[in-house]
Amino acid sequence: MTITEETHDRTHVLLLSGRLDGTTCDSLGARIEALAAAGRTQVLLDCGGVTYVSSAGLRVLIVGAKRTKAAGGSLSCCQLQPMVRQVFDLSGFGAILPVHADRASALKALG
Repeated sequence: MTITEETHDRTHVLLLSGRLDGTTCDSLGARIEALAAAGRTQVLLDCGGVTYVSSAGLRVLIVGAKRTKAAGGSLSCCQLQPMVRQVFDLSGFGAILPVHADRASALKALG
């Protein structure tokens, strides 16, 4: 997995590409934790390049969402690929994490 970072106003965007699985999820979890610890608690995951999400990847997302929420922020996702969207829908993650169609609408909603 590759993680590229951008900042838009008060939202920190992590552009993800590759597979989010047991081998790669620790780097994402560590990055979300570091952002929350630094006070960057408004985090948007741009998943346009994510081709696969495992249960370990979902666990990292739920832990990250809890961590950012506890710090007064939020974790959101955008641009889910169809296979990843299906995993979110089947697992109920679409009801847990805010999911936006694209980055522009996500940034507008996060204001």
